[in-house]
Order: sequence, then C-alpha cells, then structure tokens
Amino acid sequence: MEYVEPSEKRRVVSELLVTSLKSLSETDTRCSEFWQFRRKDTEFCAYLRRLLNSPVFTILMICSISLNAIFLAVETDYCLRLSSSTFFALTDTLILSIYTTEFLLKVYVDPIAYWKDGYNVLDAVILLVALILYASSSGAATHFHSWEMAKGLQALRILKLIKYSKGMRVFTQALGQMVKTVMYVLILLFLLMFIFAILGHGLYGDPETGDTENWGNMEAAFLTLFSLVTVDGWTDLQEELEDHGFTNSHVFTIVFILLGFFVFFNMFIGVVIIKMQDSTQKYERECKAAKKAAVWAKKQAILKKQQEEVSKLTHEQKTIQYKAFSELVDNFKKTLHHSDSIVVEDFCVSIPFIDLYLTALDLQDDTVDRLQDLYCEMLGILNTILEDMEEKSLPDPEKIQK
Repeated sequence: MEYVEPSEKRRVVSELLVTSLKSLSETDTRCSEFWQFRRKDTEFCAYLRRLLNSPVFTILMICSISLNAIFLAVETDYCLRLSSSTFFALTDTLILSIYTTEFLLKVYVDPIAYWKDGYNVLDAVILLVALILYASSSGAATHFHSWEMAKGLQALRILKLIKYSKGMRVFTQALGQMVKTVMYVLILLFLLMFIFAILGHGLYGDPETGDTENWGNMEAAFLTLFSLVTVDGWTDLQEELEDHGFTNSHVFTIVFILLGFFVFFNMFIGVVIIKMQDSTQKYERECKAAKKAAVWAKKQAILKKQQEEVSKLTHEQKTIQYKAFSELVDNFKKTLHHSDSIVVEDFCVSIPFIDLYLTALDLQDDTVDRLQDLYCEMLGILNTILEDMEEKSLPDPEKIQK
C-alpha cells in the first residue's frame, strides 16, 4: 500500500468538506430561487403576513379561544345543553371555522416555515383533533360517556392561547428546559423509594404479624412511601405501625421523610424555581432588546423624515432664489409644528455637557471672586506701603505737628 502523509489526508478531507458544503449551499439557493420564481403573489402574501401579525388579529383569536372555553364550560350543564343544542352547535362550527381559516392563511403565506415552529405544529394537531371530533360529534352525542370524552378532548383547543401569550411561551420553554434536570431528581427519588420499599416490606410486611395493608407487597409499599414523601397522613401510617407492635418504626419513618421530603422533594422545587428565574431573566432581556430596537427604529424614522425635509428645502433653495439665509430659515420654521419630534445629536446640547458647562461657570465665578479678594488685599497692602513711605519722607517738625 502507498503511504499517505497525515497532512495530505487532512487536506483531502478538508477539500471534500468544502465541496460538499458548496453543493449544499448551491442546492439550497436553487431551491429558494425556484420557490421565489414560482411565487407570483408576493404582494398579497405580504398583506396577509401583516394581517396575521397585526394586534387586531391577535385580539380576535384570543377572544375566539376565550369564548370557546366559556361555551365548553356552559355546555357541561345537561339541561342547558339540551335546550340550546342548536346554539352550541352553531357556535362550535363558527369557532372551528375561525381556527381552520387561521391555519389555511398561515400555511398559504409560508408553507415551509410554518412547520418549523413547534407552536404551529401544536396548533395543527389541535385543529386535526377538533375536526375529527366535530366529524364524529353526531354519533358521540347519543352516548353520554362518549360525549364527555369528546368534550374533554375538545378542551385542548384552549392550548392555542399559549401561542398568543408571550408569558405562557416563556413558561412552556422553561418547563421544556427543566425536564432533563427534573428527570434526574425523580430517578434518584424513585431509587430511594425502591430501597425503602424493599426494606419496609421486609420489616413490616409479615403476613401474620405485620401491616399487610400498607407494606404487604411492593405496590402497597410504594403507595405508602408516596404518602410519606408528600407528608400526607404520615402520622396515621405511623400509628398503624405502632398498633401492630413496631415501636421502633418511627426511626424508619423519620429517616425516609428527611431524605425524601426535605432533600429530594425540596431539590425538585429548587430546580423548578431556578429554571423559571432563568427564563424570566431571559424574557426581560428580550423585552429590553425589543424596546431598544423599537426606539432605534423610531429614531431612524425621525432622522429620515428630517433628511427628507432638509433635502426638500435644499431643492427649493436651488429653484427659488432667497434674498437671505434668514428668509430660508423663517420659511423652514413655518413648516414646523409643536408635535414634531427633533433628534439633536450635537454634543453641546446634551445633558452631561450642560451639567459640565454650568459647573465650569460656577468654578469660574468662584475664581473671579477670589481674584477680586486678592486684588482688594493687594490694594490695601500697597496703600499701607505708600503711607509708610510718606511718613518717612516728611521732616521732623512736620511729624510732630502731625
């Protein structure tokens, strides 16, 4: 066999990877170009996308889902259901038609990206279940138990609220993220319960002298330990053990409660709280980023409007010969309104610069006051020196007379 150096192998592998990536990108580009070429109703799709993302449509869907929940709750009254069966059937058909219209519009606007969102897939599954139940509602209405099951499954429509509530989406994402960590805690708790179930069955599950109702087999032992780990009626279980003569059983019960409830159960709650805090902080950061982006977009819109006004005035200046620049400025002031927003980015009009400038003026005034005091002191000293010099220059008789 021919020997190939490692560097040559790496070079060949890198070339193959680059070639495969280029082919994939070219294929993706061709597919997108083909799809864009086939799509002729881009303006209509853009209109539908704006409609689906508008607050009015969101409020309409939230109201429809809320009304559906109210009607499902009211329909549980047997007498009211029989007396208003036609009304409930019409409302159910109307709400289901709204859900179907929403689904068809979203699939029409973007049939590929729609299925990439998990919430859209959930909506599609809920709609499919609702359509199946609606198609078989006539047969289910004849049997009470079948009707109850059908209405119970129709209550899944309320889950559509998750998509239209950002807070619910954050909570759902937090639940999905903490499932893995919570599973480890539950597995450890199950192992602990398994060990104590075998130990409790061996200690207190004797068919003749033991507590067979609570510790007679593994199923009963697990149910008893579940009651202990939730601290629900553990005193009654302990009294039953003591009634059967197991006076030292309180050690077993206390040790399991300490490990199961105070350690693993509180650990489970701690994991849930930590994940919820992380999701809440992430949600707050996203809200701040969205708010900042909205402010930046508004600022850019204002700047664009100002640039258009300036370009318009410049064009008018070229077409109309003003006598002076002040006339141009006066004409610009006439176009302004009290509600116009003006973005000023000069450093001299910012709040920090004004604060610094006022501080500098105060220091300057203080410096001028000190200089004036020094000048007064200098004048006093010079005046004293002149008086001393005059006294020294006078003759003695004059000094005496003076």
